[in-house]
Amino acid sequence: MRRFLPLGSLLLPALAVGLLLLPGARLPSAPLQFTVTFGPDVLAEAQDGRLLLLLATDEETEPRFQVRTGTQAIPVFGLDVEGWAPGEEKIIDAGAVGYPLASLADVPPGAYVVQAVLNRYETFDLATGHTVKLPPDRGEGQQWNRKPGNLFSTPRRMQIDPAAGGRLTIELDQQVPPIEPPVDTEWIKHVRVQSDRLTKFWGRPMYLGAHVLLPKGFAAHPEARYPLMLFHGHFPSDFGGFRTEPPDTTAPCVYSARFDVDCYNHVVEQEAYDFYQTWTSDDFPRFLITEIQHPTPYYDDSYAVNSASQGPYGDAIMYELLPAIEKQFRGLSEGWARFTYGGSTGGWEALAAQIFYPEDFNGAFGACPDPIDFRAYELVNIYEHANAYYEEGPFRRIERPAHRNYLGKVDYTVRDENHLERVLGSKGRSGGQWDIWQATYSPQGEDGYPKPIFDKTTGALDHEVATYWREHYDLRHILERDWATLGPKLRGKLHIYCGDMDNYYLNNAVYLMEDFLEKTTDPPYDGVVDYGDRAEHCWNGDHKNPNAISRLRYNTMYVPRILERIEESAPDGADLTSWRY
Repeated sequence: MRRFLPLGSLLLPALAVGLLLLPGARLPSAPLQFTVTFGPDVLAEAQDGRLLLLLATDEETEPRFQVRTGTQAIPVFGLDVEGWAPGEEKIIDAGAVGYPLASLADVPPGAYVVQAVLNRYETFDLATGHTVKLPPDRGEGQQWNRKPGNLFSTPRRMQIDPAAGGRLTIELDQQVPPIEPPVDTEWIKHVRVQSDRLTKFWGRPMYLGAHVLLPKGFAAHPEARYPLMLFHGHFPSDFGGFRTEPPDTTAPCVYSARFDVDCYNHVVEQEAYDFYQTWTSDDFPRFLITEIQHPTPYYDDSYAVNSASQGPYGDAIMYELLPAIEKQFRGLSEGWARFTYGGSTGGWEALAAQIFYPEDFNGAFGACPDPIDFRAYELVNIYEHANAYYEEGPFRRIERPAHRNYLGKVDYTVRDENHLERVLGSKGRSGGQWDIWQATYSPQGEDGYPKPIFDKTTGALDHEVATYWREHYDLRHILERDWATLGPKLRGKLHIYCGDMDNYYLNNAVYLMEDFLEKTTDPPYDGVVDYGDRAEHCWNGDHKNPNAISRLRYNTMYVPRILERIEESAPDGADLTSWRY
């Protein structure tokens, strides 16, 4: 689960002070407008995409890195553009959809740092017969504010007063540069394969990637074949949490507001170095650990399942990417020797991979998973509630929260998040959390885009779409429906962990899953469901350390349990020795 777009550390260029007004712009009869253009020196071809106007008062970082929900949200306005030619003017006015202000007319008068961004779309001719326009990933993990090739304007200070009106001009004069791919090291190797399945679905070459951490002695033991651990999560730019040098304690301290820890950057580097020392110690098991890249035009990853609007990512990962990794790096390539784990989005993916491919993995460790029972889709029951945004009674309605701290303080609501996504992209193209759930779980609409689970403006739920979700992706429902056949294949494989004060209320769905697993399964599931007292997102089963530490130890904390599972479940004749040097 990803909520906030990265703030980045870019400083603003020198800010030009003053207005850019055309003649007559101060006349009250002329409504406030922003005229946006780009020149042929920036891009020579006509463009499709989402044009965003951003207004900020903080000058320390560019507005494109300040977009968020909640009380610190900055005004953002958006509109779709198609066939936008160089030199052609596009107008953003009071009719453009906005967040947290509904309209440009609602902007309080004052001085703002103004920036415009074009998130560029490309045309995909799908195997389903539909044609859609979407932002392809360009190596950045579907981050519109730093996507290579996207256009943006140099930030400028402008005086804005909707009551006075005016016509202000902005030029998209810059383009986000390409991202350098990671480089292989002694320990970390990188894999990129073209997927035949995904290429066929999307109508163009589509790729999957992976970062593979090699065990100690890999080159010295060519006879060894290894178990594989698949660490699911968001788009990794490289293998994370592994560092061969001690932390740089001379680097300036970076405070973590999330954990209220000063110099957290030093903590992260120390944990990464500690992991390197553990990984290369004489008695640590020799495994392959892989983090995979499977971004889609909708999000930074696919949720690792087959879906109507995104295509067969589950099968592509299982039957194309993992075999390629295991062939290249001598994996055992058998279900008893594969394990998967992750937190949040990765927690849902780990559990879904185990459930949808029950004999291809020997255990899943799902921490703080995204909703695994859609009766608790955060605080929304998609089957019974009429509206996702409000708890409604005969005379009163209350907005549903979307984020809290461990004391219950609410930071923003479901409507907040979705109204920001509505600005960032129409037709589910925001790259946001709710839109990727929809892109993954929904049937495909007549226009080729995911069919909405609820109206993005009003929150009204579509129960026909909800029924489709239940039968295809509600993990608790699928387990209950199919336990007679799934149960024997999953016995001892499901391990679920969640804080009882998860920031996104994800513990509610875990309670419902626990009710089924603990009370009604026959055969028994023989797994684990565990909770962290007052623990926030993303608690992963560590009762000894705070989240700030335990979140950095996924790759070591589950190893003892994986070894136990291998020893108790490996079939006769399994290779239990070549990798135990």
